[in-house]
This record gives sequence, structure tokens and C-alpha cells, in this order.
Amino acid sequence: MDRVLRRTRNPVFLLALPALLAAASNSPLPEAARWQAQSARITITRDDWGIPHIRGQSDADAVFGLMYAQAEDDFARIEANYLTALGRTAEAEGEDAIWADLRQRLFVDPGELQAQYASSPAWLRTLMQAWADGLNYYLATHPQTKPKVITRFEPWMALSFTEGSIGGDIERISLSDLKTFYGTPTPPTPEERGMVPREPSGSNGIAIAPRLTTKGRALLLINPHTSFYFRSEAQMTSAEGLNAYGASTWGQFFIYQGFNANAGWMHTSSTVDNIDEFAERITRTGPGYAYRYGTARRPVTMRAVTLRYRKADGRMGERRFTTYRTHHGPIVAMKSGRWIATALMWKPVPALEQSYLRTRATDLASFMAVARRKANSSNDTLFADSKGEIAFLMPQFMPIRSDRFDYTRPVDGSDPATDWHGLHTLASLPSVANPRTGWVHNTNDWPWSAAGPDSPDARDYPRYMDQVGGNARGVHADLLLTNKRGWTPDGLRAAAFDPYLPAFARLIPGLIDAWAALPADDPRQRSLAAPIALLKAWDHRWAYDSVATSLAVFWGDQLWREVGSFAQAERLNVPDYIATRVQPDAKLAALSAAVDRLTRDFGDWRTPWQDINRFQRLDDAIKPHFDDARASVPVPFTSAQWGSLASFGAKPWPSTKRYYGTSGNSFVAVVEFGPRVKAMAVMAGGQSGDPASPHFADQIARYAQGQLRPVYFYPDELKGHVERTYRPGR
Repeated sequence: MDRVLRRTRNPVFLLALPALLAAASNSPLPEAARWQAQSARITITRDDWGIPHIRGQSDADAVFGLMYAQAEDDFARIEANYLTALGRTAEAEGEDAIWADLRQRLFVDPGELQAQYASSPAWLRTLMQAWADGLNYYLATHPQTKPKVITRFEPWMALSFTEGSIGGDIERISLSDLKTFYGTPTPPTPEERGMVPREPSGSNGIAIAPRLTTKGRALLLINPHTSFYFRSEAQMTSAEGLNAYGASTWGQFFIYQGFNANAGWMHTSSTVDNIDEFAERITRTGPGYAYRYGTARRPVTMRAVTLRYRKADGRMGERRFTTYRTHHGPIVAMKSGRWIATALMWKPVPALEQSYLRTRATDLASFMAVARRKANSSNDTLFADSKGEIAFLMPQFMPIRSDRFDYTRPVDGSDPATDWHGLHTLASLPSVANPRTGWVHNTNDWPWSAAGPDSPDARDYPRYMDQVGGNARGVHADLLLTNKRGWTPDGLRAAAFDPYLPAFARLIPGLIDAWAALPADDPRQRSLAAPIALLKAWDHRWAYDSVATSLAVFWGDQLWREVGSFAQAERLNVPDYIATRVQPDAKLAALSAAVDRLTRDFGDWRTPWQDINRFQRLDDAIKPHFDDARASVPVPFTSAQWGSLASFGAKPWPSTKRYYGTSGNSFVAVVEFGPRVKAMAVMAGGQSGDPASPHFADQIARYAQGQLRPVYFYPDELKGHVERTYRPGR
């Protein structure tokens, strides 16, 4: 490793640093001196992909260094995440963001978070202080960075964003319903109605036991599907024993999906139902309200919330709301004349503890000891370790409820029988450890196929343990894993990019049958003969030069737009709905529309997939935009909705004909555990959010081709691949 700390190119800046720190942070000199002293205990080594390897004497030093490095790479995304988490986005973006802010503030109260910070364990407070210090030190030493709103981070703010999933539990609450209740009625958006093709949120995870691998070592696939550029890659190490590598959500100080020298963890969005709506019976009582609970009347809690927003002229305005809450949770809607309260997990301190401490777990037992905090609500977990243990774990926050009620819809809040009655024990959850099959997987589907024949039996568990069912990616994973041996890291990488599309393998025969059943004099017999012949000969596998992939995706997207809302109403996956509900004529009409659209947009319906499906990163804007006239890179894999394990959530954008991706594979890693952990990885775009950086787009080609690069986990691996080594602020 290059241990020479490079000197700044601006020595005058270093001489002025103490005064700059005191002025820029608007804080007394002792704080600036403390930052400098902590910085002296930290080194940041950037490898040849720009990925930071942070080393500190303590865990707090590593946290400080991680946050400083994240801010170097993309401060804008850090601030955006905390504006969302704190309910302050309207202060940057304007009044339209008020409703998302109000939704967040129904749960996030700054005063309560400050109190929870003050009463949290000392070790956690130390890390939260280091988190704030790292960000504030970056701002103090980079006056050219201009925050939109947050000019100073306070340690308690870390408690507002404790779980690394994109789209937290709070974001499941409908903004249109919230606005109707607290403000002006507004129709639901097309996405809320399920009317547009939408990339399934979630991820893939696979763990394979040693007995199925060539070297007798456990393997783990880490494959989150998120918005692009939502996470950064890093390694955190300390002299206190911390050594974690993987994907960190911008602004968070723990490795969310990754591994250490002995264990690895991959989170996938779960299909459990642990967010519930309660229909309350409300009566007016003088200046307030009451709600019925059994035979009693309980007062509705009322709380004033003031939200600031940026006006068009740049000045700040305010809107004040009176919010309401029952013991079930805050009131978020009115349905059928009754107020709706939402119950979900809100345990900031235990959640942050669990997120951080699991990065230090060395085996399954220590990982489960951390999980006893029961502060993971939305994630299934795939686990593997150097002992050869593998596991599929359900979310540990699982309320106990009566299976008499359908919690997919609002239940009667006045009936105590509908209430939550504590949490399930970990042993009572449908998790799987060390199955005889030798593998576990999850693709955001039910737990009943997590380990093939060794999976939990749905009949042994309440129905709220799964409310979504299976999906095409789960079918795909089963096909790849069942009765297979001789796994290697590269074999698992190849499986993660296997081109089979099981949804189309299921759906295309029905389309072909519909065409074959047409009367001989039906004009569609002739007009669709060539497209049908192409699809009939197709092997249902995506490829760069595949015309059939283009035709199938355009056909499927047409149907998705037409039936998405109906599938959502019946709680069916859209491919299942197409297979079982869509009539033959509708399938053929969608094919005609796909042919017409391809011809109109690309000049010929026989357009190869590589001419349509593209990766483009033009600038550092958080809201994506695209341009057909500018350079882009072809991507062969499709949306996960058709069963592709490698996911590229793409669509046409305003003023484009081509499909451009904004979600799907975001960080892909394959890890092999043993005496020395070995890993390879790739991320969407690159490590840096700065268009001027060589690491802004240097991983796009590898990403598109499924070519993972070596991970430099140990110092001897990093040696020879060092771009620079420095201390924060230098």
C-alpha cells in the first residue's frame, strides 16, 4: 500500500485551515481542533476505481472518515437523503414537496429524536457524533460546496435514517390520500394506481453452502436492485476490529449490504405484511376528537407541525398543520368515512444499533444475537460465513396478529382483537438455516421457496408472513440452483447474469396460441405472421442482438400499461394477471401496438435490443434526464419484471425513443468465504458523482457486460492499485 500522504497543491489553504474551520462551521475553535485531531488518526486510500478504504484507530474514526469520503464523492445525495428523512425537502425544492415532508413528520419529530439521542448508549452516541463531525469537517474544508439547506449536521439527525432500504416503510403511505385528508383533494398518481410499468423494487440474494462448491467454501451473491447512484462502495476498518466492505447508502455510516473477513449479508425487500391500516371510529369531543377502542373512548392525540418551503422568489414560506394520532399510529387518510391510522415500526435507536452492529458479526450466532433487537422491518436477509453456514432470515420486526383478519386492507381499529399483540420470537419466523439443499435464495418473493424442498411450509404460519407471493425471478433462481454442484465464484457471477426470461417463456405460448386460433381470413393472420414466427423461434433469452427481446418487451410493456391497475386491485403479479386474465384478442392487440411503436420509433420493428436499451449518465443531476443524440452504452439485460435476475429498469423518457435505465442492478458482488475472503464487484456508473472525475462513469462498460472487478479487501491486494492516500481535510 502506498503509505505516503500526498501534500495539498495549495499550501496557503493548509496555513489558513484553523481560521477557516472556525469561521465556516460557525463554531468555537475547540471543535475545529477536535476535528483536526481526529483527522490525524484517519487515512483514506482511494483505489484505482476511486473506492475509499478508510482506516481509523477507533470505530468512530472510521465513521468520521467514511462520511468525509462520501461527502467528497456526492454531498448532494447525502443532503437529499437527509432532507427526505427529516421532512425538509420543501425547503430546497418548493411547496410541491410539502406533502412528502408532512408524511415524514408524522413520525419524525426533531425534539423526540434529540431526546432519544441523549438517552442512547454511549458507544452509539460516539458514532453519531463522529458521523456529524465527518460531514461538518467536509463542509468546513470545502467552502465551494454549497448545501441547499443543511449547513450543519447534528448527531441526532442520524436517527432519522437508520435503515438502508430505498423507499422506507413511511413511503408506503399514499401522498394523494394524505393530501386529501390534510389539504386539498388530489387524484392518485398513475404509479399509485398501478397504471404504468414499474420496475419491481427489491433485490436478489443467493447463498451456497461449501459442500456444493469446488473449493468447499460458502458463496454469497449480493445484488441489490435500487435507484442508480443511491449507494456508494467503501471499506471501513479500525484498530478496534471493524473491517467491513460493501454498499453504503449515501449519508449512512454503516455498510448496508456487504461482508467482513468472516461473514456476509445481503438484504432483499420482503413480502411480509408488517405495515397495517386501522379504520378508526371518530367522534367530536369539544375542541378535539375521540376514537372508540372496545367499550372505551380514547382521546385522539393532536400535534402541530410547521413546515417550511422555498418560494419561487427564493424566500421561505411556512405551512402549519394539526396532525392526529391514535395508539395505532398517525392518521394518514379517510376511507369510507373513517379515519385511517397507519401502524409501522419506528424504533430509531434499536434500528441504528442493529444496522451497525451486524457489520461486526463473525458468524450466524453473532448475527442473530444482533437481530434480537427486532428492529429490521422490511428486509429479508441472505447470510453466509467462513464456518460454512448459510441462512435465509425473515424481518425480525413481526407483529403478532389474529389470522382471522385480512391485514392487506384496513381493519377495524375499534376492535381490540385486530390490534398488534407484541412481536414474534425469532424462532417463530419462517427463516431457514443450513438447509439440506445447500442453498438459499430470495428475489423479493415469498419465503416458501427460499430453500427448495427445505423451505418453510406456508400452512405452518400466519398468512401475513407473505402478502405478495412468488415471482418470475424466484422461478429463475430455482431453475439455476436445483440439483447443481461445483459452484465457483465465477459460476455464481454467471448465474446472476443468466439471460433466461421465465415470464416470457410462460406468456409467449399463449400469444402464439391466440394467433393460431384466428380464422384464416382474419387480417391479423397475415400482419402478425412474421412477429409471431420470430417469437415462436425465440429461446426466451435476452441478448444484445436479439430482435425478439425488443418485440417481447414492447409487447409486455403495452399489456402492463393496460392491466397494471387491475392486477394491483386483485393483488396479483402483472405477469400472472396477463397469463390468467387477459383475453386472446387483447394479447394480439398489444402485439400489433408493439409492432407499430417499434416501427414508428426506430424505423423497423426488427430493431435489435442493443439499439433500444441503453445506459447513459450525462451529469450529476439527482433527477435523471436523457438524450438520444448523446453517447450511451447498450445493456443486454431487461427489467426484473420479466424474470431477469440481472435487472435494468429502463423506459423511454420525455423526448427519447430509446429506453434508459435508472434502477435495477446497482451494486453486484460475489463473495467467497474461507481462510481469506475473496470478492469481486461492480456498481452502476462509478464511485463519484462529479462528472469531472475519472470515476464518474468508469464502471459502465463492466456493468453492462456483467464483468465484475476484483475487490481489494486486504492490504496486499490493495498494493499496486492505489490512486492516492490522504487524511480528511488534506
